[in-house]
Amino acid sequence: MATTPASTERHTSREVQDLKRLRRVAMTSFMGTAMEWYDYFIYGLFAALVFDELFFPSFDPAVGTVLSLLTFGIGFVARPVGAIIFGHLGDRIGRKKTLIVTLLVIGLSTGIIGLLPTFDAIGFAAPILLTTLRFIQGLSLGGEWSGAVLLAVEHAPAKQRAFYGAMPQYGSPAGTLLSSGIVTLVTLLPDDQLLAWGWRIPFLLSFVFLAIALYMRLRVEESPVFTDVVQVQRAEQQKVTKLPLIEVFRHAGGRVLIVVVTVLFASGGFFLMTTYAVNFGTGELGMEPWKLLVATMVGAVLEAIGIYVGARLGDRIGAWKTVALGGAAAAVLVIPIAFMLGSGIEVLVIAGVAIGIGALGIPYGPLGTMLSELFSARYRYSGVAVSYNIGGLIGGFVPSIAAAFALAVGSAVVVIPVLLGIIMGLCVIGALIAGRVLSRQEETIAA
Repeated sequence: MATTPASTERHTSREVQDLKRLRRVAMTSFMGTAMEWYDYFIYGLFAALVFDELFFPSFDPAVGTVLSLLTFGIGFVARPVGAIIFGHLGDRIGRKKTLIVTLLVIGLSTGIIGLLPTFDAIGFAAPILLTTLRFIQGLSLGGEWSGAVLLAVEHAPAKQRAFYGAMPQYGSPAGTLLSSGIVTLVTLLPDDQLLAWGWRIPFLLSFVFLAIALYMRLRVEESPVFTDVVQVQRAEQQKVTKLPLIEVFRHAGGRVLIVVVTVLFASGGFFLMTTYAVNFGTGELGMEPWKLLVATMVGAVLEAIGIYVGARLGDRIGAWKTVALGGAAAAVLVIPIAFMLGSGIEVLVIAGVAIGIGALGIPYGPLGTMLSELFSARYRYSGVAVSYNIGGLIGGFVPSIAAAFALAVGSAVVVIPVLLGIIMGLCVIGALIAGRVLSRQEETIAA
């Protein structure tokens, strides 16, 4: 049958509309996670820089720093809880509606932190309120990244899943650049002004970013894979699973463990090279905060490049292979990073921190696609969210573990390379095991 000009035009028009929808999904996945990570990063940076003075001034400075970093870790305790809640919603009511809720929760909780009175004003109620809001932040992030990844991957064509599935990952370097840039400007203020009001500005800006990201997210369509699952269940009169999480552990419990081991670098490795490295540089080496923040911004650019390379490579050789190769490359880079940090020379320290952050980009790019492939569509949101955030829970305490480790051994120089090497080794092991599992299954992304 010959193709008529009219049918060709309709086909072309449909392709254009599909591409526009896909780009809209990619953009909103990026913007939403960029805002989420911005909110998370500014907390981590201020936890390392000033929260010990603002919310824990009655303690010894070293102890106050550890406590401040522990409040940072509290957000990661909340992440698995949020993963259960939002994973359930994502598998029952849809990806889009759930992601709107996660965006509202973290945007509002972060903005309110900027309005909090400090310890000098209300005493111990201040750190309690701070920790509570940090916990709420963690609840939201427990469902945000996984939902954004699924929305992008499930909309994407088969040969470009790693490319589009990496869009939420770009939110990490974008959030780092934005938060580090704003915090750098704020820390240029005199110390008394920074402690009095300057630290509040980055948190209050979250209200503005929330409005923009929410507008974008309201304009996207639901995942076609989720829609297909719902239609199949209705057509075949299947009983909808009341608790998708039960299905996850019943059918894919081993895969949860694989993911936990693999994804530890995404949070633990990253916050080791940002939150703890900033504290190390300012506290141990006496460097000015803005210099370490510049290092994190350079690292964010390198990470974004790595994510792009990893995503493209993921579509060519496979997501799990790229995660394994990227993890191995990062593990090798631990050696020069150790020498740079140990030198005490500011330029080399800045370069070491930047390279450490950038090295995480290649395995991070195709990570979401690999995770999506591991779980069935009917409980995919719960599976990805819970397993990813259990890893996030462990990784969130890496900065405080690193601080305690440094106190125990009496030297902070060895902490970063040792912990980063262990974390990246686990990434390689997890990805290789995931590859063996995926080679034995037929279903990947489709319902």
